[in-house]
Amino acid sequence: MPPRGRGRVRDAGQVAIEFVGMLPLILLLVAAVWECVLIGYAFSLAGNAADEAARAGAVKGAGACEAAAKRHVGGAWEAKADCGTSGDLYTVTVTLNVPVFVPGLNTGLKIEGHGGSPNEREE
Repeated sequence: MPPRGRGRVRDAGQVAIEFVGMLPLILLLVAAVWECVLIGYAFSLAGNAADEAARAGAVKGAGACEAAAKRHVGGAWEAKADCGTSGDLYTVTVTLNVPVFVPGLNTGLKIEGHGGSPNEREE
C-alpha cells in the first residue's frame, strides 16, 4: 500500500494546467456572447432612433429628422437616416453598422430600424 499523500503530490497544479488550457475557449465564448449582445442592442437602438426621428420629422421636417436620429445614436455606430413621407405618415429608416467588440470597429453587418408618425407639419 503506497504512503498517504503521495498521489496528491503528483496532482499538484493539475487544476491550474486545465484552466490555462481552457482559457482561450472561455475567452472566445465571452467574445461571441458580447458580440451577440451588441447586435441585440443595435436592434433596440435603431428602433428607438427611428421612432424619435419620425416624431421630430413629423413636426419640424427632414432636417430635424436626421438630427434627432443622430442624437439618439452614438457616432461610433455610423447611423444613416432615410426620412420621408408616405401619405399622411412620416416614415424613417435608420441604418446602423454593428461594431466588433467596441464601437468604432466595423463588422459590415447593417441593422435597420423603422419608425413612423402621423405627419403634423403644415406645408
